[in-house]
Amino acid sequence: MDQYKNQLKTLLKLILTGLALYLVFRKIDTGKLLGIIQTLQWPWLIPATCLFVLSKVATAVRLNQYFKNIDLYLSEKLNFRLYLVGMFYNLFLPGGIGGDGYKVYLLNKQFKTPVKKLLQAALLDRLGGLVAIVFLLFGLFLMVDVELDFLESSIWNALMIGGLILTIPAFWLVQKLLFKDFLPSFWSANAWSFAGQIAQLICAWFILMALGIDEKTLAYQLVFLLSSIVAVLPLTIGGVGARELVFVYAHQYAGIEEAAAVAFSLIFFLITAGVSLMGAFVKVDLGENS
Repeated sequence: MDQYKNQLKTLLKLILTGLALYLVFRKIDTGKLLGIIQTLQWPWLIPATCLFVLSKVATAVRLNQYFKNIDLYLSEKLNFRLYLVGMFYNLFLPGGIGGDGYKVYLLNKQFKTPVKKLLQAALLDRLGGLVAIVFLLFGLFLMVDVELDFLESSIWNALMIGGLILTIPAFWLVQKLLFKDFLPSFWSANAWSFAGQIAQLICAWFILMALGIDEKTLAYQLVFLLSSIVAVLPLTIGGVGARELVFVYAHQYAGIEEAAAVAFSLIFFLITAGVSLMGAFVKVDLGENS
């Protein structure tokens, strides 16, 4: 029964991915998109890939902070290997157990850590990344001119400042109420969350340079963060199509060029896929925790 459920989930994701990509390519000038790709300055993608890997190192360290709170001690090397395998499962095996489920299964089997605590650590890891994105979004919304006809700029700015002030305290309260075991690592884990997201923003900047985009870079980065939130939702394969849709529909508000934005999004996915594919070749032996 579970096998059929997984197959159905995969089929639905494939359908949604195809539909999202259809909507994207229907709305953009594909000739312009191909022209942008053909003039791509490839050397810029080397530091972009390095920054993406660094962002994943930071988020892996964040997860390991949460593991320590539940008396699960993994070396950073082993933890990162496990993280890479999880990335591979999330992207290339979307209808199965998933990266988080795979890690929970292995760690429970090897160390007998309660499944509930492992699931809480995995969920909090996702929430920590989301909180960092939301906080940075509020900051970028203050720096980027967003064309909103339905709201005065003074009210909008006040809302963004309020968001900046309240995001971290609100997350602390949620963690105190629902994830009390992990509160000792609140500040260190959040520091790694911000390190990871800032690394991805720098990665995004290098991709923009590869595309020859040197204007409105903050606007592209803002929409990139918005697309990251949508890509987390388990609706399409690896967020493909969902990210591009965000860029297509947000371009008129942020003043970015939609074909260039879609090219940016596709390149970021290829970098993600390339790094995630490394997880297929990583050996994880939890008995060698050093």
